[in-house]
Formats: sequence, C-alpha cells, structure tokens
Amino acid sequence: MDVLIADSFQEALEVKAAHPQARPIAGGTDLMVELNFGRARPSTILDLTRIPELGEWGPDNRHLRVGAGVTYSRLIAELGDQLPGLAIASRTVGSPQIRNRGTVGGNLGTASPAGDALPPLYACDAEVELVSTSGVRRMGVSEFVIGPKRNCLRDDELIAAVHIPRADGPQQFAKVGTRNAMVIAVCSLALTVSPSRRGVAACIGSAGPSPIRASEAEAFVGGVLAEHDLWGTREPIPPAAVSRFGELVEHAARPIDDVRGTAAYRRHALGVLGRRTLTWAWEEYRCA
Repeated sequence: MDVLIADSFQEALEVKAAHPQARPIAGGTDLMVELNFGRARPSTILDLTRIPELGEWGPDNRHLRVGAGVTYSRLIAELGDQLPGLAIASRTVGSPQIRNRGTVGGNLGTASPAGDALPPLYACDAEVELVSTSGVRRMGVSEFVIGPKRNCLRDDELIAAVHIPRADGPQQFAKVGTRNAMVIAVCSLALTVSPSRRGVAACIGSAGPSPIRASEAEAFVGGVLAEHDLWGTREPIPPAAVSRFGELVEHAARPIDDVRGTAAYRRHALGVLGRRTLTWAWEEYRCA
C-alpha cells in the first residue's frame, strides 16, 4: 500500500487527478475500521492531514463554509451557537478521541445511513463543495448521497467543504441507541425551526438506505403553525398536532430489521423522537 502525502489542497487535487484510485484519509475513523476488518484494501491512500485549508471555517453570505477537515470536537466548541443541530449531533459521536479525529467531510464521504452528522445537514439544506483540478461544483447534500455508503464523488474529486445556513431558530437532534454516545444509532432525527422561513424541517437517520426528509410531517406542522398564528403568538402547539407530527415522522421512515433493532421498533422510536424534538424546539422558540 502506497501512502501519498499532500501539503496543500492544490497538491492534493493534483495527486488525486494522477491517482484517481487513491482513498483520502483525514481523521481515519471510518477508513481504519475498514482496513482493520479487511473490508477494504486500497492500493493507495492520500493523506490530507497536513492541509490547513480543510480545517478552516468562515462566513459565506448567509451560510457558513465549514472545511471538510473540521472535527466534531471543533463543531461543538466553535460552532455550537451558529449550527446547534449539528453540534448536538456531534456530541453523540463516539468517544472524545473519535470526536477529536472524526470530520464532517469524512461523515459525508462515508455516506452511512447511520451517519450522525447527515440528518442535521439534510434538515438545514446544506450543500457540499466538490473540487477537482478541472473545477468546482456544489450540490445539495441530498443529491450528493445517492445510497447506503454511496456518494456521487468523481474519481478525481475531493470534498472541500460543506455550506450550511446559520441557524435562525432552535434546532434539535436526538438518537436512540444502547448508550447516548459510542454507539451506532438505531435511529435518529434532526429538526429545525426557522422563523424567517416560517417552517419546520425534519430528517430521519438510520431508518432507510439514506437519510429521509419527513416531508409530510413538515408540511403538516407548518400548516398548524400558520393556521393558529403560532409564529406570532408563540402559544404551545396543540397536543393533537404534536402527536400527529410524530405519526407522520413514523410513516416517512423505511426501516429494516437488523442486529440493532427491528423495523417496528425503529418506527415507534421515531414517533417518540418526533414528538420530543418538536416540543423541545418549540419551547425554546417560545422562550426566546
């Protein structure tokens, strides 16, 4: 196995163009598992750990451009106030050692249905920035992830960054597992409340081949908020509407039975998570 080391992003792009089969590595929290269990044996690895640009973040109009090499620990410490949903999800990822190494770009590249960072990115309509020596392209994260552990990266491209709207209202993330962290999610749910857009977004994780937006649930609760003028009055959402929202989240899931849980359990748990996250987020909005 050859290990190629790049000292700048431009050099990394040139190496990737010359060695399209090279597997990029930054935190290594996914790739090293594949290597250790014999699930992958790449002939070439491209080491990105020396590239400072990938660890940078900053404003991009009304969005934040977060470099692919920004770790979960930094998302929590540095971006918790601007991207609270992603920060909450990052707190549930692995151990402190994993959070210090694992990156948002790695979670995107792996494209696991259980990736904890993915539902918050879906719920925020984030965009992925892909770069090669021939140019740059941006696409929605829901277009980038095309299936379980599959993405639309071309052989000569690298993930440079993800562009995420700054939160303009409360955001929540919750997952079910045998522990709060250091565990693969049985199921998870990210939820955002956006006063400026007068909308609620919800995305399901680990209950389908890729993260799933709960579109009917979003439309339903958006209608309730508008019908009762709850954006203005900030009154509680009627309990019946909260319950119906949870049911619609359940219906949106496409789970399977596996060693971590049954499909029926996942559906039930997602209904609970839907009711909880909506209640938590709306209470935060009411008290703001």
